[in-house]
Amino acid sequence: MFHYGVENLQSLLGIAVILAICWGLSENKKRFPIFLTLGAIAIQVALILLLFAIPQSHGVLDGISNGMQALSDATAEGMQFVFGYLGGGAQPYQVANEGALFVFALRVLPLILVIGALAAFLWHIGVLKVIIRFFGVIFEKGVGLGGASALGVSAGIFVGNVEALIIIRAYLDKLTRSELFVMLVIGMANVSGSTMVAYVLILNNVLPNAAGHILAASIVSAPAGVLLARIMVPELVDHKHEKVDYSSSLKYDSAIDAIAKGTTDGMNVAIHIAAILIVMVALVALGNAALSGFYHVGGEPITIERILGWLFMPLAWLMGVPADEVSVAGRFLGIKMVLTEFVAYLKLAAVPVSDMSERTRILLTYALCGFANVGSVGITVAGYGALMPERRPEILNMIWKALAAGFLATVLSAAIVGALPNAIYGL
Repeated sequence: MFHYGVENLQSLLGIAVILAICWGLSENKKRFPIFLTLGAIAIQVALILLLFAIPQSHGVLDGISNGMQALSDATAEGMQFVFGYLGGGAQPYQVANEGALFVFALRVLPLILVIGALAAFLWHIGVLKVIIRFFGVIFEKGVGLGGASALGVSAGIFVGNVEALIIIRAYLDKLTRSELFVMLVIGMANVSGSTMVAYVLILNNVLPNAAGHILAASIVSAPAGVLLARIMVPELVDHKHEKVDYSSSLKYDSAIDAIAKGTTDGMNVAIHIAAILIVMVALVALGNAALSGFYHVGGEPITIERILGWLFMPLAWLMGVPADEVSVAGRFLGIKMVLTEFVAYLKLAAVPVSDMSERTRILLTYALCGFANVGSVGITVAGYGALMPERRPEILNMIWKALAAGFLATVLSAAIVGALPNAIYGL
């Protein structure tokens, strides 16, 4: 028998509040998409139940987890061949601190290269096309997206934000303002398949069934992003959607060409991530150094993360986080906003299991699973501007609103997860 507690009611309230916030930011408050709201939330709930509430799904999740671990182990083999002990091979000296051997650039980022090459290969042989088309039909029929935006949203779940635009390049000039905003928001709310495995690697030791939760988080944020985008920038009443050719303009000459270009694309993503992390961590460190000379609160200096953590405490509570953990949870949301989800996940993995409830850790896993951070604004504008130069002013006009919607989309996903009975997740 499922138990329904106060924390579940918190999450239900959180769903209503997030929808109300987005309605308050809407460009047309007279057009609230009631049926879309019900459909998008129903899709999210159905997916979560499919992954966690059905006994047979545990075998599938175990298979996914084993597959992701195999990818990680295979990547480690390649790293050790090229970098030797620096890549995790046998150490030439006695190691006093095993934890210090974990180097983000050598243990996590190389996964993106391997997944990028694998994704391109699966696209070339048609496997990824079938999966993306399946989700495209769900978004087209389930939440009423046009063919081009439905295809772009479903592609974004697996291949990344800018890559999804390449897939629908032939239709970019036909996207309405609302459809363009949906793509911007999905780019902020989603993560690419190439980074998904890296998150699993980071959280594996502190979160049971990390692969299942990361997979669910990366998918359920898509309908959440579509919903909030449609609330904030509603579609025109008389707009007729374009018919889409699902064959796409993204093609490779051969399997080797797909692997080579996929590796190059993965390298570009990894370099961008590394560069953004270096710059954002440095800028935040400068800001914290400036703030530390002013006031101390609770015996600790004020930092940018702490300030944002205080601001995000209400959101953490609305997700369903217990009252005694909202301060910590709010700080993680702040870290994600200014330092990216990679840093937030690394810090979440560093929290001992005994110091945080499993419910809070699960909710944060969903809330952090998205590219909605300050650094992504520049990446998105650059990527979209290169493919749609004539619409750059429109993109700049909507980008900060898209950041807010993308950030709230992952929080909404966490609230929906929190609103379901804890027993579904084995709590």
